[in-house]
Amino acid sequence: MIRIIASLCTFFCVFVLGAAAAQEISAPEPQTGTIIGTVTDVRDDIVPNATVVLQGPGTSDQRSVMANDDGFFQLTNVRPGVAYHVMVSNTGFANWASPEITLTPGQYMELTSVKLKIAVSVMTVAVVPDSKEIATQQVEVEEKQRVLGFIPNFYVVYDKNAVPLTSKLKFQLALHTMTDPVTIAGNVFIAAIDQAADTPSYQQGWKGYGQRFGANYANGVTDIMIGGAILPSILHQDPRYFYQGTGTNRSRTIHAISSSFICKGDNGRWQPNFSSLGGYLASGAISETYYPEKDRGPGLVFGTFGIDVAANMANGIIQEFILRRFTPSAKNGN
Repeated sequence: MIRIIASLCTFFCVFVLGAAAAQEISAPEPQTGTIIGTVTDVRDDIVPNATVVLQGPGTSDQRSVMANDDGFFQLTNVRPGVAYHVMVSNTGFANWASPEITLTPGQYMELTSVKLKIAVSVMTVAVVPDSKEIATQQVEVEEKQRVLGFIPNFYVVYDKNAVPLTSKLKFQLALHTMTDPVTIAGNVFIAAIDQAADTPSYQQGWKGYGQRFGANYANGVTDIMIGGAILPSILHQDPRYFYQGTGTNRSRTIHAISSSFICKGDNGRWQPNFSSLGGYLASGAISETYYPEKDRGPGLVFGTFGIDVAANMANGIIQEFILRRFTPSAKNGN
């Protein structure tokens, strides 16, 4: 009896499950829907060939079509009960997105609000500083260049991409050099040496020392202002020394020595250094007005000229081979 009951129960379960499976297999799939629409702009003009994308929760629910020449599109076989979005895009227009769309079985939906707006162009403009701004920044760096942290070293260019100076910057650099406390202190020291050597032929005592200090300082002012600002502005030449730093020692030495006779023009080309040479001559000529009468004459003018040229050549050698390593800002900033 128990075996019969168990058999009947087994048969009944198999029958019920089989019937349920058969019913599930035979149940029809929900009828899919369709979405249509016409793409226009905000003025209701047709926008042809737009890309229409149907976006659903799964990869199988995503596909795209292209609107025809009349702006019409049709998305078929859209599953009911699934949340979709319709995305529309075209060149020159901002993208359009529909609100969430969920179709019922067999629904035929028309999107009536597919209106594309003209895209707002966002232009990124790279602001490139002009040459005047770059030159100003370079001078700001050069005015901080000091040997051992305190001796002015303003007239040296370590930047390989240096741009020409404006006339204003040439005068600014000259004025900054001549008013620097270390420059003035240097003239105080040289005047003391001249006082001890009794040259030029001023009297001794504090008055003579003051005259010697004034003469030395005036020499420097006329030299730098004429040779480093006035003539370079008129002749469009750069009064600075351009550090080479590379190449053989011979080529660097030639570059250093020739800086007294060759300079870089504002056009970027090397040319005769009329500015510096003219500044040396002018400084010597002007010194005729304040040196003692017995020291005046052609010897003073050309002697001053020769000393200035020789000093500038020596300065070039020192700049090229020695001073950079003792100029902290040149190491770190250029």
